[in-house]
Amino acid sequence: MHAIEKILARAAGKESVKAGEIVNCKIDFAEINDLYLQTVYSFFEMGGKKVWDKDKVAFVFDHYAPAPTIKTAQIHKEMRQFAKEQGLTHHFDINAGVCHQVLVEAGLVWPGMILIATDSHTTTHGAFGAFGTGVGATDMATALISGELWFRVPEVIKIEINGQLQPGVYAKDVILHILGKLKADAAVYKAIEFSGSFVENLDVADRMTICNMAVEMGAKTAYMKPNNKVIEYLKKRINREFIIDETDPDYEYSEVYTFDISNLSPQLAVPHSVDNVYPIEKVEKVKIDQAFIGSCTGGRLEDFEAAYKVLKGKKIHPDTRLVIIPASTEVLQRGMELGYIQGLIEAGATLATPGCGPCLGTHEGLLADGEVCITSTNRNFPGRMGSTKAMIYLASPACVAASALKGEITDPRDILKEVNKNE
Repeated sequence: MHAIEKILARAAGKESVKAGEIVNCKIDFAEINDLYLQTVYSFFEMGGKKVWDKDKVAFVFDHYAPAPTIKTAQIHKEMRQFAKEQGLTHHFDINAGVCHQVLVEAGLVWPGMILIATDSHTTTHGAFGAFGTGVGATDMATALISGELWFRVPEVIKIEINGQLQPGVYAKDVILHILGKLKADAAVYKAIEFSGSFVENLDVADRMTICNMAVEMGAKTAYMKPNNKVIEYLKKRINREFIIDETDPDYEYSEVYTFDISNLSPQLAVPHSVDNVYPIEKVEKVKIDQAFIGSCTGGRLEDFEAAYKVLKGKKIHPDTRLVIIPASTEVLQRGMELGYIQGLIEAGATLATPGCGPCLGTHEGLLADGEVCITSTNRNFPGRMGSTKAMIYLASPACVAASALKGEITDPRDILKEVNKNE
């Protein structure tokens, strides 16, 4: 069996499972974001009285933080009331950040667990050796009542990534490159395991970025075997035993792909598809109106550090606006302690509340007709960040910062060479 299959088998109380099998699994944790008030309605419609375990359920208010409309304020009001009535141990209000970041920081994610959430990017938690997947309102309500949910055991695709990145190239470039090669339908209802020498040495933030975007290939879940950096990170956050499952040596993957990223250059997903990816050398130096650094893909401390290195002591282009939104309040506070946030504000950035913000087109930096945005987020479909007539480019935080500086699509390596020369 694959490690993922062992997680599912254990949660289903079975000795073994295989791809295609339907299993009913006990859920270790369930998270509902503020797009999904319908979960509460479905809970009561299905006869729910009390959630199965108040310690294993959390609301996270991140998509509308703080509420941008009367309607979203009402959603928050009703969800707060439910959380209070149910006595939920964990509730993350508008002051917390993006669900995928805050759950990890709160010590609610660990290897070998099954985590469901009302958000497709729950694949992020594969970075910790967890089975993380997104579910809809009705499935979530079922889990809140019973503590269980059914899954079809997915086939597993292995993506082996080897080599070492050149300066100015990042994990975001790696996953964009893979997406461009394999395309958006490469892993529909399959799991993706990321492995190889590159992955073995990755830190927590970069692992999260890569697993986060597995869903852009249609993946049901993602998986990386936890390395020492993950284990050390978790030891500071959680106070529980956990199991790191080993994939059996004779397990047969449905597909295997190998990538060497040693000579990779910065990558861009150009409008209007996540898999419409080109190396920066082949992308026209389009004028940009807005640059955005944030989200569950590119709003961690390391992302702001990369942007700060590019913009320290400089000013963004007068015709460009730069919006920065940390993925959590912890990231914001740490970024302030280290001077990254102040440095970016001094460069001309606009700081907004930790949360999802404009990533999904709700508030805090929407785009008008014909505007161009370069962003560290995960999707660039028409209308994703505002107007359907806007154009969105996906890139690494360093590339976003370099482009904000020059007012057009810019290779971060050019700026970083100057920085290193001056240092």
